[in-house]
Amino acid sequence: MNTIALVGNPNSGKTTLFNALTGSNQQVGNWPGVTVEKKEGNFTFNKKTYNVVDLPGTYSLGAFSEDEIVARDFILKGNPDIVINVVDSTNIERNLYLTTQLLEMGTKVIVALNMIDEAEARNIKVDIEALSKKLGTPVVPTIASKRKGIDELIKNSVELINEKIDYKAHISYGEDIDREIERLKGFLSNKNLEYPSQWIAVKLLEGDEYVHELVKSNGDLNFSDDFKDIIHRFHNNKEDYELEIIDKRYEFISNITNVTVKVPDNAKETTTDKIDKILTHKYFGLPIFGLIMFIVFQLTFSIGEDLFGELTARGIEFLGGLIGDLLVNINASNWIISFVTEGLIRGVGAVLEFIPLIVILYMLMGLLEDSGYMARAAYVMDNIMRALGLQGKTFISMIVGFGCNVPGIMSTRTLEDKKDKMIATLINPFMSCGAKLPIYLIFIAAFFPNNGGLVLFLIYFLGIIVALLMGKIFSKTLFKGESSYFIMELPPYRLPTLRNVLRNMWDNVSGFLKRAGTTIFSVIAILWILSVLPAGVEPYSQDSILGKIGMFIAPIFKPAGFGTWQAAVGLFSGIAAKEAIIATLGMVYAGVSEETALVTVIQQVFTPLTAISFMVMTLLYTPCAATIGTIKKETNSNKWAIFTAVYTFAIGWFAAVLIFQIGSLLGFS
Repeated sequence: MNTIALVGNPNSGKTTLFNALTGSNQQVGNWPGVTVEKKEGNFTFNKKTYNVVDLPGTYSLGAFSEDEIVARDFILKGNPDIVINVVDSTNIERNLYLTTQLLEMGTKVIVALNMIDEAEARNIKVDIEALSKKLGTPVVPTIASKRKGIDELIKNSVELINEKIDYKAHISYGEDIDREIERLKGFLSNKNLEYPSQWIAVKLLEGDEYVHELVKSNGDLNFSDDFKDIIHRFHNNKEDYELEIIDKRYEFISNITNVTVKVPDNAKETTTDKIDKILTHKYFGLPIFGLIMFIVFQLTFSIGEDLFGELTARGIEFLGGLIGDLLVNINASNWIISFVTEGLIRGVGAVLEFIPLIVILYMLMGLLEDSGYMARAAYVMDNIMRALGLQGKTFISMIVGFGCNVPGIMSTRTLEDKKDKMIATLINPFMSCGAKLPIYLIFIAAFFPNNGGLVLFLIYFLGIIVALLMGKIFSKTLFKGESSYFIMELPPYRLPTLRNVLRNMWDNVSGFLKRAGTTIFSVIAILWILSVLPAGVEPYSQDSILGKIGMFIAPIFKPAGFGTWQAAVGLFSGIAAKEAIIATLGMVYAGVSEETALVTVIQQVFTPLTAISFMVMTLLYTPCAATIGTIKKETNSNKWAIFTAVYTFAIGWFAAVLIFQIGSLLGFS
């Protein structure tokens, strides 16, 4: 099967193009040995299947982050048959810097000139044929969001794959550097190298530390004194050579764009510029961001709960009754009936009841993401983040954590500074992931149904505040040093594409459903067994094994107001998966009243004050096992994984105790 690699700058529309090429034929995982996400898909053309690998978005192919290393290693060592380079038509000159690096590698490249409609709207004229001729590779205009140009791109890609030719970059770095490149190639030829000798020569002169160490560690290279002298000389003067090579690349790009791209001199203010004057305003930007998020949570409740919440609850109740009657009719044993109806239906069903609200929330978040607004959130937060010893880009990983802490922590790989990366990793668990949402929703439905949006907004806001405060503490204690500069490209505002929004929503919801069908199912199965043993005890009582475990743990939470064994067991199960908290409560409270909804039972055993302290505890305490495992992989250390598990528990417990004790002193119930 032929393989096509997809590479491009962030915000170039690469992911949209990947979706347009592959449709639903996609798989997501991690690259071997690293936490960078790996996306693969395929399409069929003329009865032949082609594999498409979506490489991480990057501005260059250096070695400053895992993203860059993964992208360049796959292109150089993964042997793709062709590389599709996605270029933003509205910013061709900057995007072509990555193109020049691809051409330097000697790989087959086809340029997808994406968002050509936006370029035309700005009166930017591109001579496609001339651009193709100057680059020495095909150029195909596309509008990935509207699936325009996709067929032509596929056709050209297949034709290029079948051409048995090697593309070489015709880039001159000046007479002196060109001469040294040839000398280095002579030393490197016929050696056991992982990369092409031409590319290694350029990277050595450019001062690439990764390649320099790679060459030094290669035992097959019996360096001559002349070669060592060249490497030493260039390494000591790498800044001069690096700048010269960069200048020559941009000179190469300018010579091309000057005759192929016409940008109007009197470019008028764009719609994006006008909107950003308001949404990224020095004083109004942050309040507007808060208002937008508040509206998102209000709409989540008003649409999800009012329109679909009760309907879903009735559906699950009906399904439970139907399955229960079926088991009785086939003379199933009592323990099977109990396990299915009281364990699975009441447990997993308690989680699934909130699917409509989760769908609505991720739909709204997807609209903000696809419109280009969420990138502005990092920008407007930069001043606050810098005051706390961090940088604005750290907030992006925090936003990603709203969906799930695992990809939120993985996204910290884009932070070049180790200090920023470590702090962002350690504070991400305070972000309210989607798994915590059912916990908040059940307690809000029980005690705060008329102010659900406000309560949910405050919970999420509290998580951000605690994360920022801990970030400040870490930057002054564990990770001292200056913060790196914040450089980020703000994409233009675009009308969200329904296909992208729905795909983003489904990725999150399907992950939620998979956890409900695997992790939560397993947790509930184990807890149900513990709740009915030893034989002869009353099921779901404190005399069961589960009850005794809960009674042992419960005193820890008594100062926080919820020192019952059921609540303790729920929090304990939440370390496996946060959704399991509600699933566990739905099961253990089956013994309270089999006919009463969980919301009603919650109202009987909690108070508004203990409900708040319990929600804060679940917001802040030890993250799930998957998150802890990701921290271990990201930091390559058991120490930081254990540290995160312990310190977040302490923060959660302290905050819950503080809320309950102060609330009690003030006379709240």
